[in-house]
Amino acid sequence: MRTWLRHHRYALRVALRRLRLHPFSSLANIVVIALMLAVPILGAAVLQSSQPLARQLAVAPELTLFLTPGTTAPQQQALIGKLRAQAGDKLADAHLLPRDQALRQLRADPAWAQALDALADNPLPDAIIVTLHDSDTPAQVAQSLAETWRTWPGVDHVQLDSEWVRRLESLLSFVRVGLGLLAVAVIVVVLATVFNTVRLQALTQRDEIAVARLVGATESFVRRPFLYLGALTGLAASLLALLLAWLAMAPLNTLLGRFAQSYGIEWAMQLPATPDLLLSGLLVIILGAVAARLSVTHHTQF
Repeated sequence: MRTWLRHHRYALRVALRRLRLHPFSSLANIVVIALMLAVPILGAAVLQSSQPLARQLAVAPELTLFLTPGTTAPQQQALIGKLRAQAGDKLADAHLLPRDQALRQLRADPAWAQALDALADNPLPDAIIVTLHDSDTPAQVAQSLAETWRTWPGVDHVQLDSEWVRRLESLLSFVRVGLGLLAVAVIVVVLATVFNTVRLQALTQRDEIAVARLVGATESFVRRPFLYLGALTGLAASLLALLLAWLAMAPLNTLLGRFAQSYGIEWAMQLPATPDLLLSGLLVIILGAVAARLSVTHHTQF
């Protein structure tokens, strides 16, 4: 056990010394990886901060079912009962809005009063106003129910009053896909950068490696410092990316705050949860070590 720890301490010291011997190239590699990592961190912050936005803007999504002309009162009540039975716990409320009451509400609005006075009779249909319970995916639930209700007898048209929620969720889905593609790009950048760094280090140290083999050094002993070099590069890049993302959030939150206030809402970006950040940093460290392992396997066989 002591020998194992001593070998790893030696490998760590060698890796740190090699980083110090090439400060500019090491720093350049760390900055490149950090910049690539900072972008998905900010993207994840936007996505996470946007999740409750739909609930903040509209707590209760609504649908309006316009009934076909001539629907009798018993048929209307039967439709309301069918709605409650079919929607179950998704339905918060369902009530009838008679056409006469809807007309009175429109007449109370000065913008509509004069236009309605020119009409000979009431052009509005009876309607059922449906309010849904809040959920994590309000647009998907409302859209699914609307598609079902459009096929019912007695229902002429279904209007989804929270159409903007669907657009917001579509945008968030697009952001999720974009973050996934960006994560793949980050993996490629980390592997390529560390692979090339370790390759150059191995070629630079080829004489030292040859001498070490002559005195009995094993392959694992030769490769271990390079693995630590890749892992340290990933660790430094992760910490720098977190710092860059944190610094970038201050001006972004200022701009977002002004934009959100114009709509009467509060919206501020926050960094992803600590466990998520730790997991992503660990993955980058592992990627750095894997890239170093791949590179050193191909470029230390002198």
